[in-house]
Amino acid sequence: MEAYIKDISYYLPETIVDNAQLANDFPEWTEAKIEKKLGIKTRHITRDDETAADLAVNAAETLFSEHKTDCSEVDYCIFCSESPDYILPTTACLIQNRLGLSKKIGVLDINLGCSGFIASLSVAKGLIFAGIAKNILLLTAETYSKYMHPRDKGNRTIFGDGASASIISTEGIASIGEFSFGTDGSGADNLIVRTGGARHRQPLNDLIFDDFGNPNSSDFIYMNGPEILNYTLDRIPEVTDDVLKRNHIALEDIDLHIFHQANKYIAELQRRKLHIPEDKYYCCFENSGNTVSSTIPIAIVHALQDGSIKQGTKVLSVAQGLGYTWGGVALFF
Repeated sequence: MEAYIKDISYYLPETIVDNAQLANDFPEWTEAKIEKKLGIKTRHITRDDETAADLAVNAAETLFSEHKTDCSEVDYCIFCSESPDYILPTTACLIQNRLGLSKKIGVLDINLGCSGFIASLSVAKGLIFAGIAKNILLLTAETYSKYMHPRDKGNRTIFGDGASASIISTEGIASIGEFSFGTDGSGADNLIVRTGGARHRQPLNDLIFDDFGNPNSSDFIYMNGPEILNYTLDRIPEVTDDVLKRNHIALEDIDLHIFHQANKYIAELQRRKLHIPEDKYYCCFENSGNTVSSTIPIAIVHALQDGSIKQGTKVLSVAQGLGYTWGGVALFF
């Protein structure tokens, strides 16, 4: 038995923040400087009353419409996000009801960041192989914008909100190959929101600004950029080599590399470190930014639409995320 990506779509919220708006908020940066360093022109941001579940529902409805998918055939739903509607209940339960999915299905929330799509894909494949499900609705959605301080120049320029929807089934357009994963929780403090969970339920109100005017607060996203970059460059070669070995293929056999779409700066460092030809390294963040667990599926959709992926294309996807977690998979179209 094999597991496949059968259908795939995505959704971005309507509100757009471009580099001109950010340059107005941060006069020390220009539109050109932001685009040159990050390769990002615009990013989509949720409204105050719009949640990750709303994005996921829109992504699913887009999928059902674009691919004429019969939602009654869905027999399992996985929702990957670090932005749940509530501490409890499970957001996937709410999505099942809103989409009108069968009441005879399993649902599951997965709390992971940028590596979330690959991890969720492995769970979906496992459900297929175990004979538990045949048509899994895999949703990714993130709303980091809700956790960023208004003066957080670094994160506001990088991250955008968005969602993806995929059907993982016993047939489809891309066979899901073997996976490689890794975890190192000692790096958790380098990308974190400290309050809101059980450890610190209430705001700590400990906001300070560094010498460059950057905010640091337990109540908002904190990212240690240099440490995240070092971890990324250390782990990506290791997981890339391992996933290639597990799939019995060489780097030269890969037609297209669709890695986590962090930004231009990180993408170029990764590509050079792995010695991947520029024409085989796919980038898709110009008009969406870093949408966390949705970057790879969004890029896959674009690659299918522009012809970068066609029948017979071998794709390698690798992602690194906060926690720390990392993972890779080969996809055979």
